Amino acid sequence: MSSAIQMPERATPSAEDAQRSVVTVSPYSPSTSLHDRFHAPTSLRNPLVLHPSQNENLRILVLENISMEAVKAFTKQGFLVDHHKKAMSEDELVKIIPTYNAIGIRSKTKITERVIRAARKLLVIGCFCIGTNQVDLNTAASVGIPVFNSPFSNSRSVAELVIGEVIALSRQLIDRAVELRVSAIWNKVSKGCWEIRGKTLGIVGYGHIGSQLSVLSEAFGMRVIFFDVLNIMPLGSARQVDTLDALLAEADFVTLHVPEIKETINMISHAQLAKMKQGSYLINNARGRVVDIPALVDALQSGHLAGAAIDVFPAEPGANGAHFDDSLNTWASDLRACNNVILTPHIGGSTEEAQRMIGEEVSTALTRYLLAGTTLGAVNFPEVDLRAIPPDQKESVRVCHVHKNQPGVLRQVNDVLSPYNVEKQFSDSKGEIAYLMADIANVSAGDVNKLKELIDGTSANILSRLLIG
Repeated sequence: MSSAIQMPERATPSAEDAQRSVVTVSPYSPSTSLHDRFHAPTSLRNPLVLHPSQNENLRILVLENISMEAVKAFTKQGFLVDHHKKAMSEDELVKIIPTYNAIGIRSKTKITERVIRAARKLLVIGCFCIGTNQVDLNTAASVGIPVFNSPFSNSRSVAELVIGEVIALSRQLIDRAVELRVSAIWNKVSKGCWEIRGKTLGIVGYGHIGSQLSVLSEAFGMRVIFFDVLNIMPLGSARQVDTLDALLAEADFVTLHVPEIKETINMISHAQLAKMKQGSYLINNARGRVVDIPALVDALQSGHLAGAAIDVFPAEPGANGAHFDDSLNTWASDLRACNNVILTPHIGGSTEEAQRMIGEEVSTALTRYLLAGTTLGAVNFPEVDLRAIPPDQKESVRVCHVHKNQPGVLRQVNDVLSPYNVEKQFSDSKGEIAYLMADIANVSAGDVNKLKELIDGTSANILSRLLIG
């Protein structure tokens, strides 16, 4: 090995820093493409064995009754998993999060800036759902924490729910069922009940859910129009319209499939509801704040809309069994009193198939980040990956270096790595955050801590981890 590296001296890392610098292993065998490696079914620990003296038992907090398949996957990797059925409040999280290296949540738990600042060991966040607006993504990225989600795994489940709601609304099924089951009233009517064949479905947001819904609804004989901010190739006979107003004026059923961002909050309010056809229906399985609910109540009570199906709400209970009443949303009792309204407790993706696929996808993403540094699929982070280290290279080290996106960083890091053979290296940036991965060979056990100390001492360092075999 060449002479010692001349770098400024740096104090020994604190115990807290050492806990965040988890030393583990490169986890998967070579495959032909990034897609193949990301979805490879092989065990993630087979190629190399962890060095016990330089690895801590990673702890994962799993909330909101996430699929047990995910828990089993984490446990199989040797992680210590604490599984809870309910969501946790900000205060509850702040108390316990400092002891965990990873957390898995669904949509009710909020990972705020305060929670992230308290999470001094936290390395990664997994959202076992589509949305990530429950996480402060910018703060997480700024301290070196990638966030993963499952954007597509429940799209079929949501699309099928919408089809069921379209049929149920057009036939007033919920009202007839409640009358017969709750009040024992026989009320056989055909007035205001329709076939969906030949009706027009307007889809707002033609992504993975919207496009699948488009195909399913055409199979029922419906006409499909859609509005999206992007020009998208339609499937089947669907037709894109230029404006939201044009869709509202033409559709018999309007269904929303958009994220909750500044531009979509209350995107359906009094003005938009007034532009919908008399006797039409509104369906929202997207995000709770996309629809102005008091405005919707007015449109239903006036008879302008013939019905609505709502699966998501601005404020939702934190656990099953809680009451959905005016203490949570001031308009709740008014909405529940409206005729031909389907209200469901955020069950769009709540099928056995969807939850299993979400559990597999997100647990795999978290495991591969913890054990290999891979950030493919991260929503707030540069997406970086390297092919696996061959199992016979016992003195290899993978450097995972999160740093500020500024000039001169690669030169500093490469100066640190210059005494070694850098076998492969890849770097990418996203906004103010950059992420470097590098595999270096022939690193003795005695060099590992010094190498980590020198990388931590570079001027733009946010978080560095060394993964060894």
